Amino acid sequence: MKFINPQGLYDPRPNGYSHVVVAEAPARLIYIAGQGGENAQGDLSQDFGEQVAQALRNLHTALSAAGASCTDVAKVTALIVDHSEHRLAIFSQALRAMWGDHPAPACTLIPVPRLALDGMLFEIEATAIQQLRDEIY
Repeated sequence: MKFINPQGLYDPRPNGYSHVVVAEAPARLIYIAGQGGENAQGDLSQDFGEQVAQALRNLHTALSAAGASCTDVAKVTALIVDHSEHRLAIFSQALRAMWGDHPAPACTLIPVPRLALDGMLFEIEATAIQQLRDEIY
């Protein structure tokens, strides 16, 4: 994949994402359903930062189950209840930490009034792309 942050657009890297991601076909596409902040037992913290951290752990688990990693993610969409600059800062820091020195995926953040479960404050879905090796086709 090629990650692009074109001149003429602000630098999104401090917020943990890239403006453009280009993937060449043929490729293996992996779609990860929205992951919230609930743990494997279904417990949901009331703390926004804890929900973000758990949701990203859940995303990592889902990617691993598909044989992928966070560096294969091309696009994420995040939903935040009662969005604020404070919550954006928490989310951005978590994204930067997850991708570290690797290019971050394209990202859309959507403020919402509520999510599927009572008390759910954050959800993230992802699309990952793995290039197919020449010997496969």
